[in-house]
Amino acid sequence: MPAFELFEAQDEAYKESVMPKSVRARVAVEALTSFGWHKYVGLDGEVISLDTFGASGNAEVLFKQFGFTVENVVEKAVKVVGK
Repeated sequence: MPAFELFEAQDEAYKESVMPKSVRARVAVEALTSFGWHKYVGLDGEVISLDTFGASGNAEVLFKQFGFTVENVVEKAVKVVGK
């Protein structure tokens, strides 16, 4: 989803085609705050995000430190699908 505002501006049929209500296994990956994502992933979903402030350094090291790795995303997705 490129932007909440763009998604919300679409009609219900489009939104349902992209994010069917019947699908509860959802994972959002956001390199900024998780703010707003819980509406879309629901109670059964997971949000991988950066909700802290003040880290600086090499992007590769920081992404790993904060869980922005393929392994972590796969782990969260498997957990969500298994619910």
